[in-house]
Amino acid sequence: MTEHLLPFHEALQRLDAEWADADDAGGLNRRQLVTVTEALGLLHRLGDAMLAEVAARVADESRAELGADSLAKEQGFRNATQMIATTTGATNSDASRLVKVGAATAPRTNLVGERMPAKHPAAQRALMSGALSAQAIALIIALLDRVRLKISTTQCAEAEQLLVDKAVGLSLDDVRRLVTRAEAWLDPDGVAPKEQEHRDHRSLSIYERDGRIHLNGDLDAATGAPIVAAVNGYVSAMFAAQRNILAPDSPDTDHRTVAALRADALSAICAHALGCENDAPAMAGATIVVRVDLHDLHDGTGYATIDGSDLPISISDARRMAANGGVIPCVLGSDGERLDWGREQRFFTRAQRIALAERDGGCAMCGLPPSMTRAHHIRWWKRDAGPTDLANGILLCESCHHRIHDNDWDIRIEGKGIHSRVWFVPPPHVDPARTPRLGGRARYDLTA
Repeated sequence: MTEHLLPFHEALQRLDAEWADADDAGGLNRRQLVTVTEALGLLHRLGDAMLAEVAARVADESRAELGADSLAKEQGFRNATQMIATTTGATNSDASRLVKVGAATAPRTNLVGERMPAKHPAAQRALMSGALSAQAIALIIALLDRVRLKISTTQCAEAEQLLVDKAVGLSLDDVRRLVTRAEAWLDPDGVAPKEQEHRDHRSLSIYERDGRIHLNGDLDAATGAPIVAAVNGYVSAMFAAQRNILAPDSPDTDHRTVAALRADALSAICAHALGCENDAPAMAGATIVVRVDLHDLHDGTGYATIDGSDLPISISDARRMAANGGVIPCVLGSDGERLDWGREQRFFTRAQRIALAERDGGCAMCGLPPSMTRAHHIRWWKRDAGPTDLANGILLCESCHHRIHDNDWDIRIEGKGIHSRVWFVPPPHVDPARTPRLGGRARYDLTA
């Protein structure tokens, strides 16, 4: 067996061993399900790595200058992308991505034939070890290619290693979030031009078809922020009102989907704006928080962020939004309100929630936006006499709040203030070693 295939065979043996121990009657138990899922995930990533390597070789053997001797044409395909897509059952875009990843992570030779490291060595190591999928590597490589001419070679190499390290263990959605924030961090001067391009292409189409009204919106971050905050605030308020009034099995329980609630929210908000009667509950949390560094605000450099959105905005847009009603400018680095209250009051203040949102980025466990979370005491107010302090607070959505308490997860805070880190410690029946899992904004923020 070649060393190249050793990780793949080890993962396959692990999978085979777990399945061999499965009960014929009951199938895999919970522990086995977790192990098998992890093994399948590793196999998938390792398979992607080998496929990317092969795809790059196929593309090289199918380059245009070979003409009729091209491997793809020899096999009856128009080009390498079509050959790979057809052979693997993937889309053309998937095949094209595999070729790019394979080429960017393959060893190279110089003009005299000497071997050189891959263009992206950190990405290559993560890909070949199965630590990251080809899709995650593609996102990182695409970002590095976009900023390569704007930062030094040393900065680019450091950014690559940092991105790879941060991306391990993240879902692909969180890797996208990481990359979005990283691009603003690496190239803050590029935020404003992109912002203007997005603003120029904003649109909202409204038309009637088949007796229904259809809305299709495409908005830049600053324009869409009030809509997102208001709609999510309405939905959260509806969930809270129902939870406080009705029993879970009540016949009056609202069975609308989140999408239906959002549609009703938009209608209710517009009706309210037109001056109609509106008995909807108050939209708790429907406030836009724009966060910006004090130094950047003074100098007009850098970028700002909006709670509940992964998209950065320019300093000029942050200043413009701060002049509007319903927007709270959160300037980091300046003196703020008191954030620790001890036992003086039970409920967290707005200033504390804003500080928790800066640290947690939303639900510290699953990542839902701040408007869909509540501030909870880590050490309970009644049972543990827990104080209403920042170090004892955490933002959680209702689902994660119940999951933590029902399944006996522990929460630990490392450090102090808004730059502290949140760790979730699984119970022994989930992980016998009780290995802490990083939560909050630190999972996908390079500067966290």
